[in-house]
Amino acid sequence: MSLRIVESAVAAEQADALHEARLLLLLQQQADKGDGTVNGITKLAKMDFLLRYPLYFERLLRARYKRPPAVVMQPYERDTVESRMIRFRYGPWDRRYRRWIGLLVAKGLVDSFVSGRTVHVRLTDRGKQVAGSIAQQADFADLNARTEQVSKAVGTMSGSALKDLIYRVVPELTGMNWGEEIQL
Repeated sequence: MSLRIVESAVAAEQADALHEARLLLLLQQQADKGDGTVNGITKLAKMDFLLRYPLYFERLLRARYKRPPAVVMQPYERDTVESRMIRFRYGPWDRRYRRWIGLLVAKGLVDSFVSGRTVHVRLTDRGKQVAGSIAQQADFADLNARTEQVSKAVGTMSGSALKDLIYRVVPELTGMNWGEEIQL
């Protein structure tokens, strides 16, 4: 692998805008469900895990449905992930979620509020417009299609039920140490 490719991958991993776009697409899919709110950053992270690790999402669909739909995924995604996550107490995690949500709130694209001990996140009207624009871009077509699949498959589940399902279909996560990077 050339140094240029490695440098490009590192730059993409560190680009907040890419991660923010992915979260906007996820929140867009949830906007029409219930009150349009994702109840908990941890639930959002679990849904994002399925986007970032499509092989594990494919495994989840095979475990959940008799006739699972094909996961929208490029061939290179079978060997690599767009950005890594770590093993956390309650499942896959990325330390930057609070940062990304804060940036999206500051840009007026999402609302965030706490009820009890749970952080709730939902798109604003402006956020819906921006997410719709991202969804129309050719570069995000596969990711948007997979976001629709993730939302349909697990979007109505509670964070706890989703954690249990992920641990059942990706049991290797339970054997990892907290803070360890999740591999394919």
